[in-house]
Amino acid sequence: MAWHVRGAVLPDDEVRDIYLVGDRVTFEPVPGAETIADRGFVLPGLVDAHCHIGIAPGGAPVRSLDEARGLAAADRDAGVLAIRDAGSPFPYPELDDDPDVPRLVRAGRHVAPPRRYLRDIGVEVAAPDVTAAVTAQARAGSGWVKLVGDWIDRGAGDLAPAWDPATMAAAVEAAHAAGVRAAVHTFSESAVEIMVRAGVDSVEHGTGLSLDLIDEMARRGTALVPTMINIATFGDIADRARERFPGYAKHMLALRDGFPDVVRAAYEAGVPVYVGTDAGGGINHGLAAEEMLLLHERAGMSPVDVLAAASWQGRQWLGFAGLVEGGPADLVVYDSDPRADLRVVRAPSRIVLRGRIVR
Repeated sequence: MAWHVRGAVLPDDEVRDIYLVGDRVTFEPVPGAETIADRGFVLPGLVDAHCHIGIAPGGAPVRSLDEARGLAAADRDAGVLAIRDAGSPFPYPELDDDPDVPRLVRAGRHVAPPRRYLRDIGVEVAAPDVTAAVTAQARAGSGWVKLVGDWIDRGAGDLAPAWDPATMAAAVEAAHAAGVRAAVHTFSESAVEIMVRAGVDSVEHGTGLSLDLIDEMARRGTALVPTMINIATFGDIADRARERFPGYAKHMLALRDGFPDVVRAAYEAGVPVYVGTDAGGGINHGLAAEEMLLLHERAGMSPVDVLAAASWQGRQWLGFAGLVEGGPADLVVYDSDPRADLRVVRAPSRIVLRGRIVR
């Protein structure tokens, strides 16, 4: 079956006829193709560049492929057709080519410090074993390794780096030696500085970024995936921690309150910013549109730059082509122009994944 879509294709803003033949795009007319959209604004499929379809609601690992597939379906049904799973405790390579699942790039399990991370989620290793763990998780994923750069140190009563700086730098080196890119979870000021200067490929969250470090990220081309939906939960984290760890609670609130300005500064400095929700555990899947709106409304990104981060540029970063001749047949259609009103992204009128109609 061949499909025909006509609309204003972003980012070029040219009204075009697109033909989807199996899982491939062509601009050559296909006789007999069925028209499934004849107006509107067409984007390559959206991206969630930081979520976890291997972590169930509540924070435990998923228990089956069907459970992971169901979480991915919530993203797909919102127009997210490419996912970077930023760390999964459950292996699911069988889903890489599943026709009902968004296109995937995966990290293996989080590489985390002992007894300082979420239970049952990461591979917890002391400093001497970090590089070996990174190499193993590079093999378990499909192009990425996820490092836990910091977490609460209960002895200190606040955030602290996961390991010493030399070990954290060696972890990045080990990922690159294994031929994969390294993403790092950081909240604190100290850990993010260590990891950016060590050459990490993407900073996840990055609430502790300073202006000087933002300039260094821009110089290096280091990406930022802010997960603003996640950072909005810091108030709840602080409330639960305040009695035992008042310094940590105060720190988390300060990081939350300053974060929109951090993301705005990164954007204005030219740091590549991508859309990620951190869905999995305490955050529902299917919220990419809400993350896009936060980047616009709170961090000041222009609608077209948010769309780029969530679509054609985000796909390119993850290794997936946009709407090009011979490219993958992933697209979303909106009835009105999302550049004029970004809230439009909440309601795609058509979703096509791998040449199959989702909506």
